[in-house]
Amino acid sequence: QVQLVESGGGLVQAGGSLRLSCAASGRTFSTYTMAWFRQAPGKERDFVVYSTWSGGTHYADSVAGRFTVSRDNTKNTVFLQMNSLKPEDTAIYYCTARFRGGSVSNTEYNYWGQGTQVTVSS
Repeated sequence: QVQLVESGGGLVQAGGSLRLSCAASGRTFSTYTMAWFRQAPGKERDFVVYSTWSGGTHYADSVAGRFTVSRDNTKNTVFLQMNSLKPEDTAIYYCTARFRGGSVSNTEYNYWGQGTQVTVSS
């Protein structure tokens, strides 16, 4: 069982930055693919980025070049650095994990955090 707790969300102006964190329980964190999804009001939960246990990453086109994922396996934590934020980035951001390779489908992930709100004002 893996428990995930996100933090770092908030309100920021367009063009600003935020850094999200996701702390995971469990001794095998380094073997998990960690990912971020986001969900805006009235919309589906969309893929943002994943980070595999082997160091591979994959970004959604909408965030590539602006967002950066990183992980500290010694602290069981994954980070999402978000720069050049836009109003359309406003959403609840969810951290998630799976014990396999990366996937852009939210149905492929087994464990989810409670989410953290990110609001970008224009």
